[in-house]
Amino acid sequence: MPIQPRGAKGIKGVVELKPKYVDGLKGIEGLSHIILLYHFHLSKKGSLQVTPFLDVHSHGVFATRAPERPNPVGMSVVKLVRVEGHTLHIENVDIVDGTPLLDIKPYVPMFDVYKVDRIGWFTDIARRVRKTKADGRFA
Repeated sequence: MPIQPRGAKGIKGVVELKPKYVDGLKGIEGLSHIILLYHFHLSKKGSLQVTPFLDVHSHGVFATRAPERPNPVGMSVVKLVRVEGHTLHIENVDIVDGTPLLDIKPYVPMFDVYKVDRIGWFTDIARRVRKTKADGRFA
């Protein structure tokens, strides 16, 4: 399982909403990417110190994207391929099948992309995200 959407390039999936939510999708077909917020329902109880997939050192959970969190909420930016009724066809999926979806938001580069000055401990390891897969440490 990829650990970030950048490492899940081309992996297809679907989001199936209950039909009562279809009106909430009006206008979403015009977006190329969406943000999915979901519940890490398979993660163990949260810890404040974790060793994330990309590192061998412990970090504070809020300085990581590890799924083992005090409030197990995940976030992924995925490509929206098409909408069919209450089903969204997506790509670049790094989410376990059956994961409960909490919300969908539009990804808008003018709102969501920032030029950053530093990325902390990610500096030397971020390029490995495309090759690194989940190893079960949080299951």
